Amino acid sequence: MKALITILAMVLAVATTKAQTNAGTEKKPAPQVKQYYFVMLVKGPNRNHDSATAAKIQTGHMANISQLYKAGKLKVAGPFGDDGDWRGIFIFDCATKEEVEQLLKTDPAISSGRLIADIRPWWTAATGSFMPSKPKEE
Repeated sequence: MKALITILAMVLAVATTKAQTNAGTEKKPAPQVKQYYFVMLVKGPNRNHDSATAAKIQTGHMANISQLYKAGKLKVAGPFGDDGDWRGIFIFDCATKEEVEQLLKTDPAISSGRLIADIRPWWTAATGSFMPSKPKEE
């Protein structure tokens, strides 16, 4: 009887140790990574508009940003805080680069030549989590 209790105690101790070990090594689900489009807005060649025209273009630019955001296509937009050639960024949630190009044509600051858009595919989790490496090509 004493041997049976000793064996049961040993089995219980091993099972408890195994459960504690597994609890600390459970893998968390990997974040769902997807492709977005990062757009760098830079000064364009046509920046010699009079102040009234430049203001009208800027108003249209801001209205377009609002429309694209409400449509769920534009996730991030914003200007840089200096007067360098880099003017701002957009991050689009679109299926293709061609879709981004079509949406950018609706922006008066781009269509007027005040801004040029440099479009790049960009991978991240929807939460914006850090990605330690580029996802594998499928």
